[in-house]
Amino acid sequence: MAEAKKKYQVIFHVDNFDEKRITMAFNNIVNLMDDMRLEELEIELLVNGPAIQAFRKDNQTVADRVRQLAARGVNVMLCRNAIHLYEIPEDELVEERQIVPAGVSELVRRQAEGWAYIRP
Repeated sequence: MAEAKKKYQVIFHVDNFDEKRITMAFNNIVNLMDDMRLEELEIELLVNGPAIQAFRKDNQTVADRVRQLAARGVNVMLCRNAIHLYEIPEDELVEERQIVPAGVSELVRRQAEGWAYIRP
């Protein structure tokens, strides 16, 4: 009888408007996806706080990385509270994303569901 595949669920959290931290998060996600031992993997990248400013579609570096991750099945979640705080029109944000009402509630919800939490 075949062994059931274990499903891994991970939420990455980025809240600092720091290019190195954001790049580290992207790289951590790719490294995790490339680990063949993790057969079934569900990943979210939650962005809130000042980091939201980096996720504008005119930031080509971030927009390209988000597009690549989304193509591989990563769900990019942006905090509506941060979007409003930094007065960013939603049509100026990267397109491959979902907007959640509050980043902190998304983190609490996912952790309550047993998701692993990583903050690079």
